[in-house]
This record gives sequence, structure tokens and C-alpha cells, in this order.
Amino acid sequence: MICNSDLLIKNIGMLATPVGNSAKGGKEQGHIELIEDAFIAVKDGVITDVGKANNLMDFEPSENTKLIDAGGNLVTPGLVDPHTHLVFSGWRQKELSLKLKGVKYLDILKMGGGILETVEKTRRASLEELISNGMKALDCMLEYGTTTCEAKSGYGLNLEDEIKSLVAIKELNRLHPVDVVPTFMGAHAVPVEYRENKKEYIRLIVEEMIPTVAREGLAEFCDVFCEEGVFEIEESRYILECAKVHGLVPKIHADEITPIGGARLAAEVGALSAEHLIYATDDGIRAMAKARTIAVLLPGTSFYLGESFARARTMIEEGVPVALATDFNPGSSPTESLQLIMNLACLKYRMTPEEVLTAVTLNAAASVKRATTVGTIEVGKQADIVIWDAPDLDFIFYHYGVNLVRTVIKKGKVVFQRNGNERKGI
Repeated sequence: MICNSDLLIKNIGMLATPVGNSAKGGKEQGHIELIEDAFIAVKDGVITDVGKANNLMDFEPSENTKLIDAGGNLVTPGLVDPHTHLVFSGWRQKELSLKLKGVKYLDILKMGGGILETVEKTRRASLEELISNGMKALDCMLEYGTTTCEAKSGYGLNLEDEIKSLVAIKELNRLHPVDVVPTFMGAHAVPVEYRENKKEYIRLIVEEMIPTVAREGLAEFCDVFCEEGVFEIEESRYILECAKVHGLVPKIHADEITPIGGARLAAEVGALSAEHLIYATDDGIRAMAKARTIAVLLPGTSFYLGESFARARTMIEEGVPVALATDFNPGSSPTESLQLIMNLACLKYRMTPEEVLTAVTLNAAASVKRATTVGTIEVGKQADIVIWDAPDLDFIFYHYGVNLVRTVIKKGKVVFQRNGNERKGI
């Protein structure tokens, strides 16, 4: 008997979810549980029962039980976006014309644009402005089904403004329904004032920024942009090893633009995840598989920059757990829609709908150390749930370019509801 629940979601046409508390690679990534004609019961924000509707005959709802009719639609776990640059000031729409003329990302950076332009604007912004900008982005993410996201600093690039960015992330996590997971990324670029003295900037990162961030509990992870002309392999290794000493878990922007060995470095330093990986080598992929390093792939960046797409199929076949993220930022992936990323992964990475679902739920949650609480619809997990305006999993990959989310539930509470414009079959 199901009893003492304060929320019941009934009339679920198809429930689709991965299962478990750890990232899935290889064939396991495509194994999900499908339950037709399902229900979910919730108490105090936690899932208490999941099953087929014929088990509901013994359910005795109290007068305080909220009933949600899923309308015969698809239900999945809330989506997890494990790589965003959420906190910044100023968009960079003027760079689009440069990209269309063939100017490369690193060349824009050398011209003082790119990350460095955003750094200038973010340094001038107040804490309140950064929080306001972040709230707008999180509202948009939530409407597209994202219930948990990671957020990196990295547009401050000095102690004061990196701390300001991380405080903004902390406040966003407190103020917004979306759970926001903080990552310190002081090694996002070398700021203008240290362009001729990178060693001194690295010293600032490891001797001042990392200890302060760790001491004040402002981040769980440390990320580095390991790239030719930014932070080289040994520089990245040094920063991440120092971060580990202070209790920050390593992550790494790896092999995004050139194959310099970032994937292998991720495995060697015990990084929880390596991200981008557009030009990861076979050797690097095998090293990640052996180390169980999660690949966080960002097809939106490849799409927007007109670059190659990461070899997701090779990674999956080698046993690397693959997660997907928006890489939301003002320069190389200005989108909050994880649905678009799911579509791109299916069409460009040739990932199956089942593999993609795992990538944006369980594997994504594992890449930010949240897989024991979110990422699946199972008893004991947090009730982060999306009801789609779709009959089955295939439909949300088939019908692209629109928002197919109908209802978002976070910790057992409805936090977004699309009213009056559900799409009907023709």
C-alpha cells in the first residue's frame, strides 16, 4: 500500500529513467527503465514509490495529497546541466560576424575579445548585477527542464572578482529552485595584466585563489582551460594537483581546440570529468575509460563555432561514461536549452535517445557528485521530475526547435507549468 504521500503523479503514459547511483558507460549507458501507465508518489520532496497504475487501487490519498495528472505523457527525471559559465556580465553578439568571416576563437582571444572582454565587463559588474543576470538564465533553464546545473567562475581572473563570482553562485543556489553546483575556474584565461608574466598569475591561482576559495567553502571543483596558448599540460597539472591538496575535485577543459593531451591528463590527475574533448586522441579516450573519467561533451559549442563534433560513439564504445551539457556562456555557446543539446547529440553524435537521456540525467549528475540524490526516478531520490508534452522518449528527439516541457517538479513542488498551449496531435 502507498500511504502518507503528499504528491501523486498519475496517468503517466511512459516513464523513462536510468537507474542507479553511478555513471554508466558502454552498453549500460543505453539501458533505461521504461514503465507504461505509471505513477510516482512523493513525500517531503523525496520519491516514495514508483510503479504501474494497477498498483494504485490500494492508495488512500489524504486531504493534503496533491494530485497531478500527467495526461498520458512522457515523464523523465529532471535534467542536469553539468557544464555552464552561468555568472557573467555582457553578451558578445558582435563576435558572430567575426566568426562568420573565419576568425578563430583563439584569435579573437588574442585580439582582446572572447573571454577577456567578458572579464572586463564582469569585473565592473556588481554582485547584485551578477545575481540578477544569473536568475534570468536559471529561469530559462528551468523552463527547458533543467533542475540542477553546475556553474563555473572564470570571468573574474583576480582574487576579488573570482570570489565575487563564486559568492554570486552561492546566492543563486540559495535563491533559485534550480540546484547550482559551484566550480572554481580561475585558470580560464590569462588576464591582460599578466599576459607577459603567466607564471605570476599561476602563482596567484595556487597560492591565493585556491586556498581562499577552499577555506571559505565557495567551490567543490576546480577546472582549468588546458589548451595551447592558454594553460599548457604541465601548468594545468600543477594547478589541479594544488587544488586537490585543498580538497577541490579536479575537472578539466580538455582537447577542445587542439589535441595536446588533455584527456590523458584528466585520467592521470584523477579528474572526475574531462570536458569538450573535440580532439581527444584514441590514447586519451582509452586512458579516460580506464580511470572512469566522465566525458562531458558540449555539442552546442561545436555547432555554434562550426567546429568538429567530439567522437561520442568512440567514447561510449570504449566504456567512457558520456554526459552532455550546454556550456552556456556569452561567447561560444549562448544557449540555456539542454533540449537543443539533446537534439544535437542524437543527430550529430549519433547517440540513441536512451543514451542521451542517461547523459543528461544520471551521468550528468555523477559528473557533479549528485548521482545519489538526483538523475533518476527511484525510491529515495529527490523528486526532480519533468512531465513532457510528448507521448514517448523518441518524440522529444524527433520534434526539435520547440520547448516540449509541460511541467517541472523540483523537490516535490511544481516550479514551472506551461498552461494552455500543449501541442496536440494532428
